[in-house]
Amino acid sequence: MDKKLLWKRLLIGFAWVICLGGLIALMSFIEVKKAGVICKAVKVNIPGSQYFIDKQEVDQILQTTSHTLIGRKLENINIQDLENKLKANPFIEFAKVYTEMDGVLRVEVSQRQPILRIMNRYDMDFYVDQHGLKIPLSPNFTARVLVANGFIEELFANHVDSLHTKLAKDLYVTADFIRKDSLWDAQVAQLYVNKDREIELIPRVGNQRVLIGNADSLQVKFSNLLAFYKNVLPQVGWNKYRMINIKYTGQVVGIKNENMKADSIKASKAASQDQDSAKMEKDTSQIN
Repeated sequence: MDKKLLWKRLLIGFAWVICLGGLIALMSFIEVKKAGVICKAVKVNIPGSQYFIDKQEVDQILQTTSHTLIGRKLENINIQDLENKLKANPFIEFAKVYTEMDGVLRVEVSQRQPILRIMNRYDMDFYVDQHGLKIPLSPNFTARVLVANGFIEELFANHVDSLHTKLAKDLYVTADFIRKDSLWDAQVAQLYVNKDREIELIPRVGNQRVLIGNADSLQVKFSNLLAFYKNVLPQVGWNKYRMINIKYTGQVVGIKNENMKADSIKASKAASQDQDSAKMEKDTSQIN
């Protein structure tokens, strides 16, 4: 082997040994120095616009006000235990606790984001968060989210839990779809489950209800509804129908107020890529 290459490899290996040794020595020095650091303060950061849990409640969970942390050596503080206590709170989705060399204990907490409030038929009231998990109501804050009520069987045991019934899962999927669309988020005021266990929308504009049935093919159903709003209701009036049935993806059925007869309008199969430009084929309207 070439001597120059051999010496080069030896020097590189020696440099790595020195660097590794220096790193170990530095870490040991930091740990020794950290071992003698006293906790001087606890600083809590709770980002976001929801206020299910505040700094005072975090302080109570960590027992900050009773001075169980401040004044103790950082090495004697069980970080993992503190994180587990925070995560046990149903409104906390994520918690991270760490210490700094200046003696400050940092606490970062992210809260669960509710997107739906369910009031079941047994007078149980709870939220569903963005991950589809049930969480209890909060005494500190009321979230302004879509409300679903009616013949809902989903039970709640007052702790974080997943959804069990298909209907509750459909309500969650529907609420998630609506909140992600600015138009429908502004138009839909409430979800209602009728005695047939089908989902109805209660709009902010108009006296009619909108029957969607379940959460299948929501994009198609809402595209048909938008076309009905744009092309039919402006001509016949917003109060002509007491119910608009969009649960069948191939048509929109309007149930009249006057004589309860249905106007069945076939949905256009040639849907535009732009939802706002969806059109109905009024030529094929059939009035029973």
